[in-house]
Amino acid sequence: MPTRASIAVLVALCLAFAIALALGAPLAVVAPVGGAVLGALLVLAVVDLWRSSRLWASGGLRVERRLPAAFAIGAPTELKLDLVNPGPMAWRLQVFDELDPLFDFEGLPHALTLAAQTRVSVQFRATARQRGVATLGITQLLWRTRAGLFEVRERMGEPRDLRVYPNFAALARYAWLSGDRRLAQIGIKNFIQRGQGTDFRQLAEYRRGDPLRHLDAKASLRQRKPVVREYQDERDQCVMFLLDCGRRMRADERSADVGETSHFDDALDALMLLAYVALSEGDEVGAMTFGCEEGARRDCAPRKGMGALNVLMNKMHDLQPGGHHSDYLAAAEALSHRLRRRSLVIVLTNFRDEDSPELQPALRLLRRRHLVLLASLRETALGRMAAQPIAGPEDAVTVASAHLLTQARHDAFARVVDHDKLSIDVEPRALAATLVNRYHQVKRAGLL
Repeated sequence: MPTRASIAVLVALCLAFAIALALGAPLAVVAPVGGAVLGALLVLAVVDLWRSSRLWASGGLRVERRLPAAFAIGAPTELKLDLVNPGPMAWRLQVFDELDPLFDFEGLPHALTLAAQTRVSVQFRATARQRGVATLGITQLLWRTRAGLFEVRERMGEPRDLRVYPNFAALARYAWLSGDRRLAQIGIKNFIQRGQGTDFRQLAEYRRGDPLRHLDAKASLRQRKPVVREYQDERDQCVMFLLDCGRRMRADERSADVGETSHFDDALDALMLLAYVALSEGDEVGAMTFGCEEGARRDCAPRKGMGALNVLMNKMHDLQPGGHHSDYLAAAEALSHRLRRRSLVIVLTNFRDEDSPELQPALRLLRRRHLVLLASLRETALGRMAAQPIAGPEDAVTVASAHLLTQARHDAFARVVDHDKLSIDVEPRALAATLVNRYHQVKRAGLL
């Protein structure tokens, strides 16, 4: 492609010849002079392009990508391209990396001058907007010829496929805040424990306030000082997720803001966060999906250890809600036949009043053996409408309607869960913290 400078020179020559003819210069003089100038420029352009192509081919310039092992949806990720020029000449370049259309990016294209025998790193930021497998194409370089007459597009490198996972940045933040005892910053409460668990943890020196019934006589005699037994919440329990992938979960209130996620993404993020919390406390975690096509169903058997979190991530990172009706009763029957051990079963769905005839029998079936927590996602639009200021009659009708719909939904949810205090109906962004708080309540109360 000709550069802007080349086009400007041609335009200037054409204007000069046109002005000369307008001022009365004879055509017999202007035409040969113009032809000679344009011919010389053409020869210069051909020589410049030929010479620059040879120098570029012999220069050995290469591009090295530095990519993360995976992406997290909604989390900005720094990517790097290393441009290596082992040759004896500098080059003026523009760099563009072919990202998947599902990415938002900043910092591309990037213009630079790559000096001879140097390595330069180009950094840019990419944010994935959808989970699944993302394709990163090859790198495009737009280099300028030695005389600056042309820009040549060069395609280098190989395409790569990378996975986009749920937002595991939330897991890292939870781990950091829990270690610093600041979980309240993300809405997770520190519960005062009423009573103690039954699993022995360790022996420790007696401190003021420790229950005297936990004194260990033999250890105290042996150590010649008061020693108490410390207990912890019961471990080796089971947490099982039932994730709705049907049409109810297709609700999406995303705007154009970068980093926002859909309701289903928020549900999957909450699932992963609670799975991390439960696994770190020694429990087993598993998951089943329902409401999706037969071939798209995922089934992760309950297991312990942080390896179970990797299994969940790899099996469920590309899940998307479909257009099928969710059969709650069939999902409850499948889980009841498969999971015999009493567990905390968490049903993640988007409840509607018309789902009651199917959802109530499913919950009753699960509660015969398991402790059931129904977690429903509530649209944020209702809350925004109910909280908006009233400036006129139309606003008053809107706010009143929002309050009426909210109350009707609250009443219908209470009926379907039989006024169970464990189940929740929250906005998507509050789901993760609320689920973790409910899990801690179950553990502290010894309900399992």
